Amino acid sequence: MRLAEIVKVDSKGRVTIPLVVRVALNIVEGMNLILIADPDKREIVLTPLPSAESRLYELRIEFKDVPGALARASEKLAELGVDQVTTQCTTVKRGEYAECIIIIDLSHSDKNIETVKKELSSLEEVRFIQARPLQR
Repeated sequence: MRLAEIVKVDSKGRVTIPLVVRVALNIVEGMNLILIADPDKREIVLTPLPSAESRLYELRIEFKDVPGALARASEKLAELGVDQVTTQCTTVKRGEYAECIIIIDLSHSDKNIETVKKELSSLEEVRFIQARPLQR
């Protein structure tokens, strides 16, 4: 089920998330959301964050554009106990390479970000990986 609502931006750049959307996504007062803006697509995505104890990182990964590359990276993250909060991928050059931005949460994993990067880099399809912490 998808919900579509029109909202208005106020003078301070704020929008109110409609009640029907807050209820459907269990968004409550004081909860943190991650905002990802894509200027090329003119798109904003808001995703509720799991908890205040989250250890969030943004991974930017360039893959060879081959079938199953993202699936293998997702499997590796699951093996490491890493939660994927949100994933956005784009084919940059068809048949050559794609780029994914993956927001991960390490709060339920005993691995650190350097181990995660090393393990993902070991995948044949991964050309480049960059990680940065997301601050609250």
